Amino acid sequence: MSKKKLVIVGDTAFAEIAREYFDGDSPYQVVAHAVEKPYLKRQELHGLPVVEFESLERQFPPADHAVYVAATYTQLNRLRARLARQAREKGYALASYISSRAFVWRNVSFGEHVFVFEDNTVQPFVTIGNNVVVWSGNHIGHHSVVRDNVFISSHVVISGFCDIGASSFLGVNATIANNVTIGEDNWLGPNTAIMKSTAAGELFKTRQPAAESVSTQRFFRVTE
Repeated sequence: MSKKKLVIVGDTAFAEIAREYFDGDSPYQVVAHAVEKPYLKRQELHGLPVVEFESLERQFPPADHAVYVAATYTQLNRLRARLARQAREKGYALASYISSRAFVWRNVSFGEHVFVFEDNTVQPFVTIGNNVVVWSGNHIGHHSVVRDNVFISSHVVISGFCDIGASSFLGVNATIANNVTIGEDNWLGPNTAIMKSTAAGELFKTRQPAAESVSTQRFFRVTE
């Protein structure tokens, strides 16, 4: 069976990694990369063309190609969300990748434009929204919800009945206790332990004996 043609938006390290996973473990074959015109610095990446995102549809028509936006948590995931929205407006279907080496229970619900790496455990009755990245080796507990535009790095533990707010970032080794709601636009730094629900726009960084919370507005300019 022939593979579906895929254009990856981006030419960063994540774009290179995404190409490897899509080519080696999905129904897609990557045929090109695209970047916005001000950031177009090369014409080729590992043998594939790199083209302007603004005129992508002229060379790679939406009728024959899907798109995945390989952007990380820049601007609290706003960059990835914006480019995905613009690709959809051009008429492209948005591709997802869910590793064959992830444990995903049969009734887990996924939105569109999701990337789930290997060694993740996603338990029963979990809902994962649109435009979510789940890096390697995480645990997402039963009945939890991960809302749109979230980035979960590696070795994060989300316990049961949690709600992860939209456009949040969960750093390496972060731990969230049962029945906790994380507000939207939260930044959880590495090794933070969150034991109670948080408000919108909070940043948590490790500080003994417990994580310290401050407003993300002091650290990020959050824009749509």
